[in-house]
Amino acid sequence: MKDTLRDVMQVIKLAEKLKYELRHSWLSNGRRESVAEHTWRLSLMAMLIEPLMEEKLDTAKLLKMVIIHDLVEAEATDVPAFDTLDNEEVKALKQARELQAIYHLRDILPHELGLEVHQLWMEFEDKKTLEAKTANALDKLEAQIQHNEASINTWLPVEHKMSFMLGKHADFHPVLKELKELIEEEADEKLREAGIETDTLKA
Repeated sequence: MKDTLRDVMQVIKLAEKLKYELRHSWLSNGRRESVAEHTWRLSLMAMLIEPLMEEKLDTAKLLKMVIIHDLVEAEATDVPAFDTLDNEEVKALKQARELQAIYHLRDILPHELGLEVHQLWMEFEDKKTLEAKTANALDKLEAQIQHNEASINTWLPVEHKMSFMLGKHADFHPVLKELKELIEEEADEKLREAGIETDTLKA
């Protein structure tokens, strides 16, 4: 058992990097957000939103998926969504580095546990099951909530338009769609208060 626990400890220690791996998101107090902080609130969102959905989701799978979805960034680092938006080369490099990281995590962990982590991560990336689609939608929605809470001065121009591109992730489910609409309303108000016209951004 000690050898197994030593293997598990390797991943636990590796995950400590997520506490200081910073995202392109600022908190309401002006400090940059870590990947670990994003994952924590995303887990909370999953716990609070899942019971509102009529379908019976596998709650344990959803939470596990949310917890491990960014674990690869302990090795691959965080790449902001806007960097891959219109850049296939950066997107391919990001995917390759993340695949290498998830294979490494799979191989460090005891066989069955390693396979489970690998399979959950791949399921999240495929976005085909209800749990994966829900996890992905909440991931994107949490990021926008954080942007809405931060100073508008921390937003890049590309993020103005991205605030209204959440539908492709959330509109598959009525509860997530309504949540998206609330979040977009907050973004719209924040941008307008800063003197930024939003009608063209929504088009």
